[in-house]
Amino acid sequence: MIVPLFIGRKKSIICLELSIKKNKKIILISQKNSKINEPKKKDLFKIGTISSILQILKLPDGTLKILVEGLKRIKIKKIKEKNKCLIGEFKIIKETNKNNKKNKILSRIIINQFEYYLKLNNKIPQEILISLKNIKCCSKLTDTIASNIQIKLLKKQKILELKNIKKRLKYLMIIIESEINILKIEKKIRERVKKQMEKGQKEYYLNEKIKAIQKELKNINNIKNEYEIIKKKIIKHKLPKKVKKKIELELKKFIMMQPMSSEATVSRNYIDWILQIPWKKKTIIIKNLNKAKKILDKNHFGLKNIKERILEYLAVQNRSNKTKSPILCFIGPPGVGKTTICKSISKSIGRKYIKLSLGGIKDEAEIRGHRRTYIGSMPGKIIQKIINSKVKNPLFLLDEIDKISYDSRGDPASALLEILDIEQNNKFNDHYIEIDFDLSNVMFISTANSISNIPITLLDRMEIIKISGYTENEKKYICEKYLIPKQIKNNSLKKHEIYINKKCIIKIIRNYTKEYGVRGLDKEISKICRKSVKKILLKKKKKIIINNKNIKKYLGIKKFNYEKIKKKNKIGEIIGLAWTEIGGEIITIESKSINGSGKLIYTGSLGKIMKESIKISLTLVRYLSKKLNIKKNFYYKKDIHVHIPEGSIPKDGPSAGIAICTSLISTLTNTTIKSNIAMTGEITLNGKIIPIGGLKEKLLAALRGGIKKVIIPKKNKNDLKKIPKEIKNNIKIYKFENIKQIIKFLFKNKKIFKKKK
Repeated sequence: MIVPLFIGRKKSIICLELSIKKNKKIILISQKNSKINEPKKKDLFKIGTISSILQILKLPDGTLKILVEGLKRIKIKKIKEKNKCLIGEFKIIKETNKNNKKNKILSRIIINQFEYYLKLNNKIPQEILISLKNIKCCSKLTDTIASNIQIKLLKKQKILELKNIKKRLKYLMIIIESEINILKIEKKIRERVKKQMEKGQKEYYLNEKIKAIQKELKNINNIKNEYEIIKKKIIKHKLPKKVKKKIELELKKFIMMQPMSSEATVSRNYIDWILQIPWKKKTIIIKNLNKAKKILDKNHFGLKNIKERILEYLAVQNRSNKTKSPILCFIGPPGVGKTTICKSISKSIGRKYIKLSLGGIKDEAEIRGHRRTYIGSMPGKIIQKIINSKVKNPLFLLDEIDKISYDSRGDPASALLEILDIEQNNKFNDHYIEIDFDLSNVMFISTANSISNIPITLLDRMEIIKISGYTENEKKYICEKYLIPKQIKNNSLKKHEIYINKKCIIKIIRNYTKEYGVRGLDKEISKICRKSVKKILLKKKKKIIINNKNIKKYLGIKKFNYEKIKKKNKIGEIIGLAWTEIGGEIITIESKSINGSGKLIYTGSLGKIMKESIKISLTLVRYLSKKLNIKKNFYYKKDIHVHIPEGSIPKDGPSAGIAICTSLISTLTNTTIKSNIAMTGEITLNGKIIPIGGLKEKLLAALRGGIKKVIIPKKNKNDLKKIPKEIKNNIKIYKFENIKQIIKFLFKNKKIFKKKK
């Protein structure tokens, strides 16, 4: 064969120079180990080739490029070093069994094999087949094929060393067959990868190739390990049959996926979520009602009706394994203890407490979970909170259920229907989990500020428990027993270092807070404690006493004036009572009549219902004007203006009718009304007074404002049974069923009725 070689060793270069000067013949022998730079006799093979130098070229780096032609095989007899190069004695190897029939048959088989090898290996030029078919010498054929096959040096050396041509042919045949098998496997791998590439997954080329190789060699230890880990977890968790079946099916899919693919990530995350859900784990429920009662009494003052209802609820639960009693919903103004009473219930019955704030939730998927279509998918908040609790029967607080929002992504309130329906929630289906989860073991409680903002469908599934505001005495007791000790502890004070006078507590309630709960009161006590700590550290005082004289130093000037409504009696001005989300409110209603053309003007940021009340009241006054000292046809000659101050605050509600009507009568008859009387109730065109809601909140507002007398609808008589004695002892309550009775009561000493002829 003609082969180019690059020569760099000094010995080899000297050898070439001597050979060119003589006969241009050299002996080429391979090293056993190519890493040895100065090989000795033992490092060289004994059989090599005597070759002729055809061409020599000196390169810029000092190395030589030569073109040599192999002539005959030789065996080295002796090697010696002379003139700084190796000189060898050799004998030519004669071949045995040359061109007989058997060898020619073997030659044909080898040519066919080599032809198939060339089809599999594109790196060797196809033209070599033409030259092979023209070679008649079996030995030369063997040499030519062997030189073109990409095999290791030791195998090539063995072909060179074999003297028997038949053995050489057979050995070459075995080598070609082995190489063909290797190329077939490579081709199979390439075809598999190519198919996957055609599906548009070029980005996964390397990963898919690795997968194909691993599959061919059965090297999938890592996946097996992960499979075994998940299997152990499934056995450990003792999952229900339907869950076990689902997770095993998902596991089979996961094993067939490429570990680095996005599908595998989604599948593995899904398996992890399923394994985290407490399908069977429960906490042991405490069935001691006396203990529950003690905890509720210890943590909460008052709220007698609420505590009784909670104990009834717990009593029924204790009697049955599966409770189907309605879901409780606590409704009341902020700071009255809706959330803290839920914590007390949780503690009293031994359930784990979890809370979900529904305020501002717009997306239905936040409740029911996301569909498993992308990497970021996850279960809804309900399942996530259950997972966090690690048990299937916690106490679940759905906070601010009246503040759920709506948008194009769905209706979260509708998603809550299944959860709050005791007939359906035993098969709650999260969109991500896709397996029914039993929520009937969960004790759901919800809270809200206003019943009007809760969707009717949700309201139908819950039992409403109203928590009204606290009276002044209740606030005082709560402050002494709960708030002051709590803030002393929170601000690192000691009990003997601070004392807040009882009269001072009343002053804080009246002049520094205006609320129906105790949250604001808690903040004011915290402020006092903080300033006290600072004073103790800076001025090194041993005890701080807070009283009415020094309260301004700690809380500043008064924020609210107690009994501010006590003023002179005026014409057309009366006090009304209204209900808001944060409790009851006092509103002042004013009216004036001036010469004009019969216009009705109303101001004060009024809602539709209040505007209707003004129109109804005016019509009723026109009807009653026949019996009252009101000028005839006043509605043609007078412009009437009704105003409710604080125009920046929106006002609406069906309980201002009698106050507006009374104000108009006072204005049109030019008669004063006592300023210490407040009233609440809606009116009809026939003069009847309709019952109202939120009576306790309204009476609390009147008590806080220093009002001594309150007029209410007679039909609210039964509601007075639920009103605390403290309110009833400080306010005189009058009950009327029509407007005529109110007129006679308010203007009994006034001459507003026409004299009978």
